[in-house]
Amino acid sequence: MTRVLENYIGGAWSRSSGTTLLDVKNPATGEVLAQVPLSTAGDVDTAVKAARAAFPAWRATPPAVRARYLFKLREVLDAHREEIAAICTSEHGKTLSESRNDFGRGIENVEHAAGIPTLMMGQNLEDVATAIDCQTIRQPLGVFAAITPFNFPPMVPLWFLPYAIATGNTFVLKPSEQVPLTQRRIFELIQSIGLPPGVLNLVNGGKDVVNGLCTHPDVAGVSFVGSSSVALHVYRTAAEHGKRVQALGGAKNFIVVLPDANRERAIANVAESIYGCSGQRCLAGSMIVGVGEAYEWVREALHEAARAIVLGDGSKPGVTMGPVVSAAAKDRILSCIEQGTREGARLTLDGRGATVEGCPNGNWIGPSIFEDVQPGMSVATEEIFGPVACLMRAQSLDEAIAAANRSRYGNAASVYTTSGKAARQFHNQIEAGMVGVNIGVAAPMAFFPFGGQKASFYGDTKAHGPTAIDFYTERKVVITRWF
Repeated sequence: MTRVLENYIGGAWSRSSGTTLLDVKNPATGEVLAQVPLSTAGDVDTAVKAARAAFPAWRATPPAVRARYLFKLREVLDAHREEIAAICTSEHGKTLSESRNDFGRGIENVEHAAGIPTLMMGQNLEDVATAIDCQTIRQPLGVFAAITPFNFPPMVPLWFLPYAIATGNTFVLKPSEQVPLTQRRIFELIQSIGLPPGVLNLVNGGKDVVNGLCTHPDVAGVSFVGSSSVALHVYRTAAEHGKRVQALGGAKNFIVVLPDANRERAIANVAESIYGCSGQRCLAGSMIVGVGEAYEWVREALHEAARAIVLGDGSKPGVTMGPVVSAAAKDRILSCIEQGTREGARLTLDGRGATVEGCPNGNWIGPSIFEDVQPGMSVATEEIFGPVACLMRAQSLDEAIAAANRSRYGNAASVYTTSGKAARQFHNQIEAGMVGVNIGVAAPMAFFPFGGQKASFYGDTKAHGPTAIDFYTERKVVITRWF
């Protein structure tokens, strides 16, 4: 009998009141791994009430004590790295190596948040006027929620969860209904560390849960990662209901390669940026701009690197790229490729007919490359979120930067060069929130902020790093005079 997943509310597992169940499938084999319920607004209300009830005592728990729970969490997560990586690969499709890295970056955020006694400190100044002192203190706000995507099942929830509870708030997570198994296991591990009931809660579901969290009067703030259209919806809806919001959206990331770049290292990085995790990540390179004479060698070397990729079940040794997450994702990516060919881009490497021996039901798309991509084409402007590279020519760095800045997105951008002058111009002028210099995936470490610009981010305070502490706390100013 297929297992039906439960919600985690008030320190215990409970059945959802929702009657609709979705299959959770292995994208490489088509095997049904479990069923996930689409919970209701009533389930959301139950979880938020549990979190609200737990808040006063958790807020009063000293930060050093809260940090000790994170130390425990870090240790239990670290002890189960291989298990979590295997679950991630089974439900997402990425390779085991990619799943390990995914989870490792999540654990890094737990480590960083464990420094909360220092991170949450305020400021003070004596004698701002005669015999008057002034200080700022940070205080938690209440119940926070996060709505997370399919592409990094272990990592993205850990961008938010550790900081929310470290700062003294309580928390409700809605994981992606496409990949709920990783968080199910992580919450089982969380249950083992002895957190007070209601501090952490999990509600499975779809849009009803999203809207329930965005409108619930007892939710103080909402974090979201996903497409820009949904990010904008979450931002508007939650903000209209008086909540703090950080909504991380989609991307169309440009990688600019100059003629003086280190060829071997540049191409290895660029190929990994495009095709890692089958292109299903918001930091994936998707527009590759060869400047001047660099275009030809980038073109040739990228084709060679793409043809060397081994497509298959990510759990098997030797595989370097897995399937896309679902049949629906495959159909959408194929539609994007068809649209690109209709608009005149040349598909010089076609992954549409890819198959994998022994896995006839997998969601396979091989590495693909478009050439002669022009500004205005859909493949140059719209997020494909799959293993598809788009090559564009530019005659100068100025032209390349201008092409990138025309995009409505501004998540990440990278440049490959040995010129400090060119690198400085690029990171000074490019309109992107995260910039790589000879780095193909410009992913900041946990102690730096994560987030884009323009249609890639809606809100004021970005994820993790010091901005997480700002998001989850209110600064209060106290002015004191004693007679």
